[in-house]
Amino acid sequence: MKRLAILGSTGSIGQSTLSIVEQFPERYSVAALAAGRNVDGAFAQVSRWRPKVVSLVTEELAEVLSKRLRQAGITGVEVVHGIEGTVACSTLSEVDFVVSAIVGVAGLEATHAAILAGKPVGLANKECMVAAGEILTAAARERKVPILPIDSEHNAVHQCLRVGAHSEVKTIWLTASGGPFRQLPLEEFVAITPEQALKHPTWVMGRRITIDSATMLNKGLEIIEACRLFNVAPAQVRVTVHPQSTVHSLVEYVDGSILAQISITDMRLPILYALAYPERPASTLTFDLAALSHLDFEPPDFKRFPCLRLAYEAAEKGGAHCIALNAADEVAVEAFLERRIPFNDIAGTIEKVLASTSEAHPTTIAGVLAADKEARQKARELTSVSEAEPASQGMQP
Repeated sequence: MKRLAILGSTGSIGQSTLSIVEQFPERYSVAALAAGRNVDGAFAQVSRWRPKVVSLVTEELAEVLSKRLRQAGITGVEVVHGIEGTVACSTLSEVDFVVSAIVGVAGLEATHAAILAGKPVGLANKECMVAAGEILTAAARERKVPILPIDSEHNAVHQCLRVGAHSEVKTIWLTASGGPFRQLPLEEFVAITPEQALKHPTWVMGRRITIDSATMLNKGLEIIEACRLFNVAPAQVRVTVHPQSTVHSLVEYVDGSILAQISITDMRLPILYALAYPERPASTLTFDLAALSHLDFEPPDFKRFPCLRLAYEAAEKGGAHCIALNAADEVAVEAFLERRIPFNDIAGTIEKVLASTSEAHPTTIAGVLAADKEARQKARELTSVSEAEPASQGMQP
């Protein structure tokens, strides 16, 4: 029985993980949940799974949940809050495996603490690896703790790499759907609305990751994540646009062989792979081979998606530039969703922040968070209401 801590339990990855637990009750149980701000979701999950610990973001929310649990007669569950609470979940002695699925750098400290505590991690939070991958992977190597990717692309790469030596890898190919604007004329990008950008053609995801898919910054973050997870240079990681999203990634070996991982577009499959590794338990997540009747692959358009170029540049520099790339994007995406800047200014904001970013390589989590804070402040100044007001007026629905 593998006992899980799920960080981000009320999000899509967290809920999918719990569905796997429900499907395999003989394999997995729930020991700790970090539920963010979702009190209703946390109450429902605690009622169903009875973890030892549950964490919410603030003390006030934790008190609300505690009161509801008492009223429902549910006892034996410790309710904690804040970063300390999330860390308590990820380092709980009873926990055998940590699913890190909190969006952004909010889950960084808990993920790092889990690794230091010797807990295997299933990583669905690419921002942690982008901002602090050098620190996380060094800690994992030192403690011989596996970091197993849950992102569908990196999970696919992990599967393909099982058949060859590291020295035999020539290129890692990450597939991208191209998002909703793959064929939209460039001159129309300035008028893109949040509603249009949130309509992803393949996946159902959170708001930020959906916008990042539309700009292809999401794929840029995945480039950096791949470099760190698999210890390869940026030049060895390439992107191919694959609208069908059937082939999740490919690995090209030096002898010319290319291995692809193919499966249905359902996040439960990479979650199950990470939880069960190195086993492959039987599941109902089958694939219809008819979907292979038509497959398209094309190179990405860097003019259409400048965020991809910026990500490669940050990957080459590493350190503070990767931190700033992620931080500036998060602020810019929020500004776009709030109609304070146009779609094109997401990339523009990131580029300006990167231009003023130092060449530092933080060696501690505190240093990473300080660089993240500095980059966010620069991005907020660039996306302030007063500066973006003329653009936002033209974006009303």
